[in-house]
Amino acid sequence: MGGMGGSMFRGVYAETQRRRNAEAPRVADLGRRVASLFRPYRARIAVTIVLVVVGAAVAVIPPLLVQRIFDDALFPVDGSPVDLRLLAILVAVMIGLFLVSGGLGVAQTWFTATVGNRVTGDLRVRLFDHLQSMELGFFTRTKTGVIQSRLQNDVGGVSGVLTNTVTSILGNAVTVVASLVAMILIDWRLTLIAVVLMPVLVLVQRRVGQVRARIAAQTQESLSELSAITQETLSVSGILLSKSFNRQPTESARYDAENANQVRLQVRQAMSGQRFFAVVQVIMASVPAIIYLVAGLLVGGGAG
Repeated sequence: MGGMGGSMFRGVYAETQRRRNAEAPRVADLGRRVASLFRPYRARIAVTIVLVVVGAAVAVIPPLLVQRIFDDALFPVDGSPVDLRLLAILVAVMIGLFLVSGGLGVAQTWFTATVGNRVTGDLRVRLFDHLQSMELGFFTRTKTGVIQSRLQNDVGGVSGVLTNTVTSILGNAVTVVASLVAMILIDWRLTLIAVVLMPVLVLVQRRVGQVRARIAAQTQESLSELSAITQETLSVSGILLSKSFNRQPTESARYDAENANQVRLQVRQAMSGQRFFAVVQVIMASVPAIIYLVAGLLVGGGAG
C-alpha cells in the first residue's frame, strides 16, 4: 500500500513538474540578456536589417511599373499607339529588379543563417557551462534525458526563431508599409477596401498565436520526456535494471504512452488555428474580386 502511495505521489509530482516546465518562466531582464547574445554580431545584424528593408522595398516596385506599362506603354491615355521604346525600358527595369531581389535574398539568407547559428552556438555553450556549475542536487532531481533535451531540442528551436522568424517579421512589416504606400499612390479608395479587415485579423491572429505557443511548449516538454525515457531505459544501467527485474513490458508501455501523447500534441500543433487560416485565405482570395468590382463601378461611373 505504501509502495502504491509512493508511486502515485511520484506520478502526481512528475505531472505537476511537467506542467510547470511547459509554462514560459518569467525571467528578469530577459530582453537585456537576449540582446547580449547578439552584441558581438552588431555589424552583421545591421547589414541584415538593411538587406531586409531594401529587399522588401524592391519587391513593391514591380506593381508600380506594371501600372506604367499598361497606362503609358500599352494603352496610352491620349490614344496614341503602343510605345515600344518605353515598354522595353520598363520591362528591362522589372527584370533588373527581379535580379536585384534574388541577389538580396541570397545575401540576406547567408547573413541570417550565419548570425542565427552563431548565436545559437554561443547559447548552447553558455547553457552547457551553466549546467556544469549547478549543484549536485539539481542533477539528482532532474532526469538526464530532460537535461539533454534542453541542450539539444530546445536550443534547436531557438535557432529556428533566430534564423527565420525574426527576419520574417521585419521583412513582412516593411513589406506591409511599402505596399500600403504603393497602393495609396495607385488608388486610395481601393486601398481602404483591401485593408479594412486588417485590424480584426491582427487581433484574432494574436489569440491564435498564444494558443499555438502553449501547444508548442507542451510538445517540447513531451519531447523532453521521450528523450528522458530513452536515455534512462537504453543506457547500460537502465538495460541491466530492466532485464534484471523483467521491466521491458513496463518500459515499453511507458514509452508507448508518451509517444502517443507526442503524436497527439503534434497533430494539435499542426491543426491549431487552421480554421482561422482557412477563413483568412477565403477573405484574401475574395478581396481582389471585390476590388475588381469596385474598380469597374468607379470606371463605369466616371470616377476613375
